[in-house]
Amino acid sequence: MTAPLGAVPGDPAGEPPYRILLIEDDAGDALLVDELLQDTGLRFELVTRTTLAEARPDLGAGAVDCVLLDLHLPDVSGIDAVTAVRALAPHTAVIVLTGLSEAQAGADAMAAGAQDYLVKGKVEADLLDRTVRYAVYRSQTERANAQAQATRLRAEENARLERGLLPQPMLGTSTVRVTTRYLPGAAMALLGGDFLDVVEGDDGLLHAVVGDVSGHGPDAAALGVCLRIAWRSLILGGHRGQDLLHLMERILLAERGSHPLFATCTLLTLDQHAGTATLHLAGHHEPLLTTGEGTREAAAAHGIALGIAPDLRSWPSTVIPLPASGALTLYTDGLTEGHSGTAGRRLGVDGLLTLIDQLPPTDPAAHVDRLIKETHALNAGRHSDDLAVLRLDWNQGV
Repeated sequence: MTAPLGAVPGDPAGEPPYRILLIEDDAGDALLVDELLQDTGLRFELVTRTTLAEARPDLGAGAVDCVLLDLHLPDVSGIDAVTAVRALAPHTAVIVLTGLSEAQAGADAMAAGAQDYLVKGKVEADLLDRTVRYAVYRSQTERANAQAQATRLRAEENARLERGLLPQPMLGTSTVRVTTRYLPGAAMALLGGDFLDVVEGDDGLLHAVVGDVSGHGPDAAALGVCLRIAWRSLILGGHRGQDLLHLMERILLAERGSHPLFATCTLLTLDQHAGTATLHLAGHHEPLLTTGEGTREAAAAHGIALGIAPDLRSWPSTVIPLPASGALTLYTDGLTEGHSGTAGRRLGVDGLLTLIDQLPPTDPAAHVDRLIKETHALNAGRHSDDLAVLRLDWNQGV
C-alpha cells in the first residue's frame, strides 16, 4: 500500500518529502501509523509492506529515507529483523516499533543499529514527527561521515602512490630548472601507471625518465612505482642506456606476474657542458625541444617497449645538440590522445605543437599548467588517460 504525499500547511515548497517505508503485518497498527503521520508536520511518502521479503526490493533500491519496523514479522523477528534491514539498507534510518511489554527490546534494537524506537500505543504525532526527523538526520550524518572517511583513506592511498610516482628530483649543482606534473585519468581513481623522475649523477650529468605502464588502476600504479624506483637505483649505480633498459625490463617481467602489462619510456641524459642530450626511446614518443625559434619534436631513433619482446633488446641512442638556452619536455600520451574539439579528431602531436605556439610566453611552471588546462578544455572530458609531464629548462648564461 502506498499513501499519498502528506500535505502539511506551511511546509517549505522546496523541502523534499520523507520517503518512509513501514514494515508492519498488523493492518490496524499500520493504519494508526498512517493517521499519525498525517497529523505530523512532515511531508512524506509512505509505503507499507507486511513482511521483510516484500520490503526487500524497496530496501535494495535505496529510495527510502526511514524505515518504521515492527519487531514481530511473519518471516523475521526481534534483533534479527533490525540486522536484516541494516544489511539491506545500511545508510537508511531505522525506527523500531515495540510493544508496551518490551521495555528492553528498544534498547537492544538500538544496540543492533536502529536509530531510535517507539512504543506502540504511546506515540503522539509530535513525538513521531521529531523521531523521524532526528533519525533521518543522524543516519544522513553517519553516511556523510562514512563517505568522508572513505574519501580520506583514498586520498591517503593516492598520496602514498603519488610519492612513489612523483619523487623529489635529486639535484646537486645543476642549474637546470625542473617542472613536473602528474594527473590521474579519473576523479577518485587510483593513480595510473605513468611515472617520472630526475637525478643528477656523480658525473654531473642530469638524467631523466618519463614512462607509462599499460592499463590503469592499482596493478599499473604499483608497477609504475617499481620501475621508477628501479630506474633511480640503477642510475645511481652507474647503469646507462641499453644496459639500464635491459635491467628495467627484467624487473618488469618479474613484477608483472600473470598480468600482460608492458611499459613505454623515454630516457634522457642532459650534458650542459657539452650542450647535448642523449635519448633512448623504448616504445615512447620523442620529447619536445623548445628554442628561440619555437617548439618542435626532437627527432630520435625508436626502440621497442619494455616487456613486448624481451629477447630483442633494441634501444638505439640518439644524441641531439642543444642551444645555449632552451627546454626539453617529456610527457606521456595523456597530453595528446584527447580530442582536439574538431569533428572528434585526436589532438595528436601536431595539434599539441599548434596549441603551444598559441600560448603566451610565461615561466615554465605556468606554461605547463596552461598547456594541460587547454588540452583538457579541448577534450571536454571525453578522454581520461593518465598524464605525466616533465620539463627541463636551462640557460647557459645564468
